Amino acid sequence: MKLYKEEIIDHYKNPRKFGELSDRTHEASETNASCGDMIEVYLKIKNGVVEDAAFKGVGCALSTAAASMLMEEIVGKKQEEVKKWDKKKIESLMGEVNPGRVKCIMLPVMAIGEALK
Repeated sequence: MKLYKEEIIDHYKNPRKFGELSDRTHEASETNASCGDMIEVYLKIKNGVVEDAAFKGVGCALSTAAASMLMEEIVGKKQEEVKKWDKKKIESLMGEVNPGRVKCIMLPVMAIGEALK
C-alpha cells in the first residue's frame, strides 16, 4: 500500500513556487508547534486577484506538498474566493488525509488566510 499519492511525493520532492517573491504585496507565516512545520507565504495581489504566489518553509511531505499545490492553484484566483478556502479545498487537491495529519495540510491554508487579512 502506498502511503502517499505519487503527485504528493512529486510536490514534496520538487515543490513548485518555492522561494520568495520580491514584489509581494502580502505575506504571513505559520507554524505547527506539534510537529515543527513552518511556512512563510508570499502573495502578489493586484485589483483583488492573486497574480503570483510563493512559499518558503520546512515541513513534512504533506505540508510541503499542500503548500506547493496551493501556490499553483491560487494564481489567477480572486482574493475573496481564496479567503474562503478550507479543509475541503485542500482535500480536493490532495485527497483525504488521516485525521492526525489534518494540521499538516491546513498549515499553508492558514498562512494564506492570514496573509489575506
